[in-house]
Amino acid sequence: MLIPSPAEFAQALPTHSRLLGLDVGSKTIGLALSDIGRSIASPLLTIERTKLAKDIETLQKIIAVHNVGGLVIGYPVNMDGSLGPRTQSTRTFASSLGKHIALPMLLWDERMSTLAVERAMLEADLSRARRAQLVDKLAASYMLQGFLDSIKT
Repeated sequence: MLIPSPAEFAQALPTHSRLLGLDVGSKTIGLALSDIGRSIASPLLTIERTKLAKDIETLQKIIAVHNVGGLVIGYPVNMDGSLGPRTQSTRTFASSLGKHIALPMLLWDERMSTLAVERAMLEADLSRARRAQLVDKLAASYMLQGFLDSIKT
């Protein structure tokens, strides 16, 4: 179920469960996982997108293995705050996911997450191939960490 506000989302989460961050692209989905205390996000993996049913099945398995209580889905808002084609495809993906996964879900502004991660990888002098392997799950982790930081008091 898609929840409209971060405060409502945080209230809907079961205790002692992790959050799964998703950076949804057209070819891959980067995944990040929070700790049970919901203070640290860690990159998990990148899954290659195939058919929607297969993507959902993969996510269901990951959710079960890691005791996930909610999904934070990166929402690619344009820099000027407007919504473009990628925001609509992400919203459609989240809606489809909600039909098969009964967990609280939040769309979280992911502006600058990929750019920030790419800059950090360039500063670390990672090869182009290595950056391509890591970017999606690191962007998911960066985005999820932003959400976790926003709910800490």
